[in-house]
Formats: sequence, structure tokens, C-alpha cells
Amino acid sequence: MADVPRRPFHTAVDADIKTGEVSDVYFARTVEILKSRQDRKRVKAEVYLKSLPEDWQWGVLAGIEEVAGLLAGVAVDVRAMDEGTLFGPYQPVLALEGTYVDWAQYETALLGLLCQASGIATKAARCRKAAGDRQVISFGARRMHPALAPMIERNAFIGGCDGVAVAKAAELIDADPMGTIPHALILMVGDTVEALRAFHEVIDPKVRRVALIDTLQDEKFEAIRVAQALGKDLYAVRLDTPSSRRGDFYRIIEEVRWELDLRGFDHVKIIASGGVDEYEIFHLNPVVDGYGVGTAIANAPVLNFALDIMEIEGVAIAKRGKWSGAKDVLRCRPCGATVVVPAGARPAPCPCGGVWEPLLKPLVAGGRVVRDLPPPRTVRDFVLDQLTRVPLETLRRAGARRDF
Repeated sequence: MADVPRRPFHTAVDADIKTGEVSDVYFARTVEILKSRQDRKRVKAEVYLKSLPEDWQWGVLAGIEEVAGLLAGVAVDVRAMDEGTLFGPYQPVLALEGTYVDWAQYETALLGLLCQASGIATKAARCRKAAGDRQVISFGARRMHPALAPMIERNAFIGGCDGVAVAKAAELIDADPMGTIPHALILMVGDTVEALRAFHEVIDPKVRRVALIDTLQDEKFEAIRVAQALGKDLYAVRLDTPSSRRGDFYRIIEEVRWELDLRGFDHVKIIASGGVDEYEIFHLNPVVDGYGVGTAIANAPVLNFALDIMEIEGVAIAKRGKWSGAKDVLRCRPCGATVVVPAGARPAPCPCGGVWEPLLKPLVAGGRVVRDLPPPRTVRDFVLDQLTRVPLETLRRAGARRDF
């Protein structure tokens, strides 16, 4: 029998990331070359993206707390938008200033922290906006490497999910994990009602009783059985019908709702899961009270941020296709208009009469984190507040772009 590797999981540890070892090799070679030339030029660089994935019209910035941890102790100054800020293309979300050879090796990790976290938070926010006041729970940790589960679910939460399923992830957001019965319990017990009764007898009463009703029998009849078994103690039924058996999911759920209401079980809510995304949420909203969203959030498209030098030793310079020179990003809070201007410039007053506020604020100064980093729940509240001003039309597959 082969020995188990000393490092059984193929992931970098914190120390590898913090010391800049998770880096594309050309940065290490660039630093080696510049040091041999005794090049200590100071540069200014910016992180932004040209376009958002698919038909998205806005993004939610995430990963800022981890970026602060990455660059703490590194000789660099950083300005960044607040974590949770909604932004659009061509708006720098983060700016760095310092001697290039001191921080160049961190570019790969820095972009990775922002790109994936922001994609997850944005997809979660889209699902949250589509669901309105209906519950949305992150169920997607099983679709990704387990080392990433806390990161995925934390960013799903700040994007607007009401809860997460993984215990370790729940620790990050200071909440209890959410989830009740898997198909496995029903199969092991041999009957949906018996499995629900066992759950009811064993598990703390503070956990809501939610019955999974698509394991063995028709959903309508299973819904009636579990409702009759638990009565007022039953909070909800969940349908997770696989695509191979789904048929018309809307009609199945509509039928379950009819049968429950007809028998006086109108207090029982309906939760849908299994391949749900923001578009399916729009479709199911009339008959669903809550959603478990898995792969759509966990495997969200990354936001393709790039980091580019914009100024060297005070001289504006950038590669082809990029606007050179340091920049400020300003937003009018009352109307949401956003402008990008040369650093230090002030645009004409906003037509709405509101005041321009800077979005890029000091995060790291000379390697010291200088901003209070809010807890996930505060970031989530910030995201939800911004989403109230986002039109539903921006979630549809086609629509005009605008600033927020």
C-alpha cells in the first residue's frame, strides 16, 4: 500500500501565499532582473476589469480583507473600495503605490483573491436580488475544493445569502450553519416520514423542520404525508428534483402548494434547490418561498480583474489599451452616478446636486493596515442597501448598462 503524502491536499498554505510563493514565475524573474539592474523605481498600479461576465451589468467587490492580510508588512501603499461596493467596468477598485520590486511577486495572489471572491459575491447578490424577500441559502461548498469552502460561503453570505451550510464557513460569519435532511438519511431509514420523525426527535428544536420530499415517492403525496405527520411543527418542504426527473418544476411545485393549502397546511413553506440560479429564481418566485443555491454560486464566473502599471516615477505610462496616469473613482451617493477622473481632479457637479465621494480609500500604508475591516454581516448589510437601488432589469439576459 502506498504511503499517504505528507501534504495530502493540493493547496497552498497561508505561509506560501503570505511569502509570495504563489506567484507566476515571470514575476520572480522580473524581480531578479530589476534587482540586478539596481532598479528601485516607484510605480503606481491599478486593478480593474474591462468587462463583466455574460450579461452582468455590475459587480460586487469582495476579497479586500484577504488582500489587506496579504499586503500587511509589505512596503506598499494601497487604496481600495470598501468590500461589498457595487462597481462597473473601467472603474479601478484598488490602487497600489510603491517600489515595484518590493511587491511585484504578490500580483498573482492579489488578483486571485479578488477575482474569485468577487465573482461569488456578485452571483449571490444577483440571486438575492432576484429572490426579493425570499430566503436564499448557499448550498454549493460540495462543488468546489473543500479548502475553499469557507471562502466560498463567506462571500456568498456577504453577497446576500441568508445562510450557509458548512459548519467551518458559518464560523466566519458568526452564524449557525443551515440544513436539515439529505437524501442519504431517508434512504438509510427507508421512508421519508420516518426520517423526518427521527430528525424531529433527535435534533435541537431550534433547527427548523424542513422535509425533503423527492427521494422515494411523488412529491405531492410525500408533501401531504410529512405535513400530516408533523403538523404545525413542519416549517417547510424542499424539492431538489434531479433534472432527469424534473419535468415542469414550476407545475410540480404549484401542485404541491395546492395540495398542502387544500388540507389546511398553508403555513408550510416551499423551498426549491437543485440547479437553481437567478433566472430560475425569477421563474419560480410565484410558487416558492425560499431557495437553496449551490453550483450557480460556488462555480460563479470569476471577475477578470487585471493589474497594470499606470505611472512610473511620477510619469504617466501604461501599456497599449490602458489609460495611463493615477486615477480617482468618485460616486454620487444620492443618484449612484460614478465617474473616473485623473487623480486629484474634480468633475463638474453631479446633475442631481449630490456631492462626489471618493471610493478609493486608504487600506494599507507602508505595509500597515490603516482601515477597520468590518465583519461579514456589516458588509452584507452594505451590499443589501445598494441592491435596493439596482433595477431588476439589470439581472435580465439583455439590457442597457448603467452606473450604480
